[in-house]
Amino acid sequence: MSVIRVVVADDQELVRAGFGMILDAQPDIEVVAEAANGLEAIEAVAAHQPDVLLLDVRMPVMDGLEAARRVCAEHPATKVIMLTTFDIDDYVYDALYAGASGFLLKDVRRDDLAHGVRLVASGEALLAPSVTKRLISEFSARRPSGPGAALRAPSKLLEQLTIREQETLRLIARGCSNAEIAAELVVSEHTVKTHVSNVLSKLQLRDRVHAVVFAYEAGAVVAGEG
Repeated sequence: MSVIRVVVADDQELVRAGFGMILDAQPDIEVVAEAANGLEAIEAVAAHQPDVLLLDVRMPVMDGLEAARRVCAEHPATKVIMLTTFDIDDYVYDALYAGASGFLLKDVRRDDLAHGVRLVASGEALLAPSVTKRLISEFSARRPSGPGAALRAPSKLLEQLTIREQETLRLIARGCSNAEIAAELVVSEHTVKTHVSNVLSKLQLRDRVHAVVFAYEAGAVVAGEG
């Protein structure tokens, strides 16, 4: 059994210690380092090359957003999960564009924390349900500029996808799980996984989170529809 290596970055020592204890108690997860600010998080990732970085949004010295940008750019093999106290704020949108693969609220249950780390480590994306709903409903009004602009894509790129893959993309953007997509398209979950993989590969997207970004930016779906 392979062990998922994790770095926990939060300026609150009790939060770091709590998350560390929960994750270290899992047989397949090991916390290899802790960090109290964004700069320390970057240094820890460079030193330990973890599979997952749990990164607080607001920290001193360097905030989680800038740390996420640098980690995603310099260490693409490390998946970033942003930790936030609030259901959603401007940082969540910006972190999405920075390359984060997931978001969790700090009051997450211990089982959901471990599950989230496993999910992101396996290449999936993670959004707390409340974040997903608000992200989808408000996305059309949010157009961050700067480094994230490269994620914007013209609708013509959708032509690379088959009809089924386009349908899959739209359902991903509405927050559907593989099981829900399978039920909607009346296909097996294995087939859905193939469609999802093809979508990410053809559009050169990191994960499902960025598939959501692409779908709204390219006009494949409109906020509020469906």
